[in-house]
Amino acid sequence: MSQSSQHWVATAGQPLRGDLEIPGDKSVSHRSVMFAALADGVSTIDGFLEGEDTRATAAIFSRLGVRIETPSPSRRIVHGVGVDGLKAADGELDCGNAGTGMRLLAGLLAAQPFDSVLVGDASLSKRPMRRVTGPLAQMGAKIDTQDDGTPPLRIHGGQVLTGIGYTLPVASAQVKSALLLAGLYAQGETSVTEPHPTRDYTERMLSAFGVEIEFSPGHARLRGGQRLRATDIAVPADFSSAAFFLVAASIVPGSQLRLRAVGLNPRRTGLLQALRLMGADIVEENPSTHGGEPVADLVVRHAPLHGIEVPEALVPDMIDEFPALFVAAACADGPTVVRGAAELRVKESDRLAAMATGLRTLGLQVDETPDGATIHPGALGGGTIESHGDHRIAMAFAVAAQRAGGEVRIEDVANVATSFPGFDSLARGCGFGLHG
Repeated sequence: MSQSSQHWVATAGQPLRGDLEIPGDKSVSHRSVMFAALADGVSTIDGFLEGEDTRATAAIFSRLGVRIETPSPSRRIVHGVGVDGLKAADGELDCGNAGTGMRLLAGLLAAQPFDSVLVGDASLSKRPMRRVTGPLAQMGAKIDTQDDGTPPLRIHGGQVLTGIGYTLPVASAQVKSALLLAGLYAQGETSVTEPHPTRDYTERMLSAFGVEIEFSPGHARLRGGQRLRATDIAVPADFSSAAFFLVAASIVPGSQLRLRAVGLNPRRTGLLQALRLMGADIVEENPSTHGGEPVADLVVRHAPLHGIEVPEALVPDMIDEFPALFVAAACADGPTVVRGAAELRVKESDRLAAMATGLRTLGLQVDETPDGATIHPGALGGGTIESHGDHRIAMAFAVAAQRAGGEVRIEDVANVATSFPGFDSLARGCGFGLHG
């Protein structure tokens, strides 16, 4: 079955077994190609995610005058043009489904001497952008959006940017990163303070590319006018993609999986802590560091899970993993309570509503609140699930179906290719019941 199929039919399969190589981290892949493009010299990226989102970002930099070679799958050789070497594109720049790509590019392109227009697919075109265009405007950027703050983003070049100290009203690694990228071009110093610490990929990688940047959980600061130095990047396996297999092996009796070289950035692994609080059996082996990022093999075995009240401190560190968590909660003993996750309502879909509706379709009781939900576990049945074009919703219900008593049809799965190309074949290979 090709990943472009518009639906899956998922049923309970075998105990899951295997030694899996999960595709490269999406967040690191986006940033590696961006920063290599801005660097002086030639950088090699290994483990680059061959997903539609990350390819869209690479294609944008090619159109901005950067030579990028692909000698083999998952490898890129980027001939950096320096911070002042980008050229105007000959038309709109298509970010596809990538909120990361669009928000980071907004910060970067706001500082260029030329105009740019950023567009996206139907899903990305509904996502809020004022949270990034607002603070960029305070730095002197001129970016127009639709009347409701959604894309396209029309970026007026030739603006003089000034560094600011900005406190984010809502924690967002993407907004923080956009401001830091604009800050590279701004006069003076740019600092960002967050209400909760978010992922620090941008800070770690800028440092790896030779930028002097101070950062600690919840705070980052850099001065403008710095240059980037080419460096080679090994992209770790994507924890958000690994999450679906961590949950699947935890809930399917008789399962044991090894997931190789998974990125364990502490601002990303809230789900790992939550699953362990629920009783999951997940062991870290062969720890190392790739490009400033902690990495380890994860060995997960089936274990009986129990419901928990998810600590709110973990929520910012697992915002992309909530669809997988909801499935673990559905198969646990006792209810699981989630609070403080309002951010889920403005992702690729309203993930709280989509997961709650889908689990109800399969026979469970889910009580929604504005910023969370209570999931009451029970026997999962069959049904038709609307993924709303959201890759993580689609994969979460493929996992849930491995414990369902009936057939689960999952609609609108083409966007899985944006973050996890080959998910279906990897899943089938380790024992999932999954068909196109």
